[in-house]
Amino acid sequence: MNIFINGNEYQPEQADSLAELLAERQPKTPYAVALNGNFVSRGAYANTPLKDGDCIEILTPVQGG
Repeated sequence: MNIFINGNEYQPEQADSLAELLAERQPKTPYAVALNGNFVSRGAYANTPLKDGDCIEILTPVQGG
């Protein structure tokens, strides 16, 4: 399966759900996730299946001024 994370192609080893993918990638906290342009709440990660061609954005907050 090929997916895109922050615009880069990625082939997960064994990720059927968004939670499994995040466990594999281990992004630095805090972060938010969008799947195909839609925000996914943290409680829904385990119930969000992945499919070939999905586009995932892992977003981290930025401070400054």
